[in-house]
Amino acid sequence: MLIVREACEKDIDTVYDLIIAIARHHDQEQYVVTDKSELLKSGFSENPQFGVLLAEVDGEVAGYASYTWNYSIWLGISYMNIDDVFVWEGFRGQKVGEALMQKARSVSQLKGVTRMKWEVEQDNLQAIKFYERLGATVDIKGVCRWSAS
Repeated sequence: MLIVREACEKDIDTVYDLIIAIARHHDQEQYVVTDKSELLKSGFSENPQFGVLLAEVDGEVAGYASYTWNYSIWLGISYMNIDDVFVWEGFRGQKVGEALMQKARSVSQLKGVTRMKWEVEQDNLQAIKFYERLGATVDIKGVCRWSAS
C-alpha cells in the first residue's frame, strides 16, 4: 500500500538520508552543507521554512518531495516551490513520484495556492516526460546563483 504523508520531527534521520541520496544521484553531495540540527530548526519549528512529504510503500520509505512557499510579484500570488523529488531506485515505476506530486498539489490547494513551480535539468529527459505526463509545462531557462558573501 502506498501512502504519502507530511514528515515530522521523528523523521529527521530519514529526511537527511534522502537529501544525501538525491545529491549523490546527481553527483552533487559536496554541495549539501546543512545538517540534521539545521533541518530540525528550519523545518520543524513554530515557523517552518520548508515542508517534506514522505512516500511509504508497505511501511517502508520509498521517496520524498520537499517544498517551500514563494511569491510571484508579476502574478501577485503565492506559489509552492518544489525543491526536491526523489524515489529510491527499488520503488521507481510504482507511481511513487506521481503520488508525491499529487500530494504536493493537494497541500498547495489546501493553502489556497494554485501554482506550483520547480526546476529540472535539461538533460533529465525521463523526469521531463514524467512531469509532462502529469500535465506540467516545462520551460527551458537558465538558473543563476550568486553568493551574497
